[in-house]
Amino acid sequence: MTQPTENSTPDPAQDTVTAALLVIGDEILSGRTVDKNINKLATHCTDIGIRLSEVRIVSDQSQAIIGALNELRERYSYVFTTGGIGPTHDDITAQSVADALGVPLPENPEALAILEDHYPSGALTDARRLMARVPEGGVLVQNSISAAPGFMIENVIVMAGVPSIVEVMLDDVTPKLRTGKKLLSKTVQVRHPESFVATLLLELQNEYEGIAIGSYPYFRDGVVGTTVVMRGVDEEGLSKASQQLQDQLTKMDMRFS
Repeated sequence: MTQPTENSTPDPAQDTVTAALLVIGDEILSGRTVDKNINKLATHCTDIGIRLSEVRIVSDQSQAIIGALNELRERYSYVFTTGGIGPTHDDITAQSVADALGVPLPENPEALAILEDHYPSGALTDARRLMARVPEGGVLVQNSISAAPGFMIENVIVMAGVPSIVEVMLDDVTPKLRTGKKLLSKTVQVRHPESFVATLLLELQNEYEGIAIGSYPYFRDGVVGTTVVMRGVDEEGLSKASQQLQDQLTKMDMRFS
């Protein structure tokens, strides 16, 4: 794969830009740590015009990381990873990414300089120095909180697992990403069960193929209802579909009143 060109301005002529998130860590799978980065990344991608299409969670096992990464990077425009780039023995993400791409994992002079500047004299241990290793050809993703950088290589963006660090790393890497049209949404609250609107939603989905229509049941204040969410990049079509739904619901409510 070639390095993505820098272009942070949405271009209507571009194809949809997609992404996957690969969450790495035994602590997530064991339930000891609650992952907060999925929502953070999903929201960020939606805001900048990238479709987060898949999330996977894998253990701290090299082959699991390599297998998932190679599959996802061929399927999506970008793959974000979180976790496994610290100084301990189980932080194997950088090595796994290098192995997946078939490149060496040398010590990066720029990353080393950042760590040397961050730690007091004598505090840059051999373990901490491991965080300066970056796959050959990788570009650093800056970390303004704890200094140790992530990196971007080809279409893979490697970040830490700490949510606050993920946030600043996303801010740093975003200008380097290709983006597309932003995904817009309309929400309609229906005070009836899903079965009440199922046929109507199917008809609307068939009529508006470019708009994704989802229904989500709720129960509050003694009422069983449905939240209908419409998503798409065509603002005019989205408004039309939303209004059509509301008009039809009004007629149906009158019929069943």
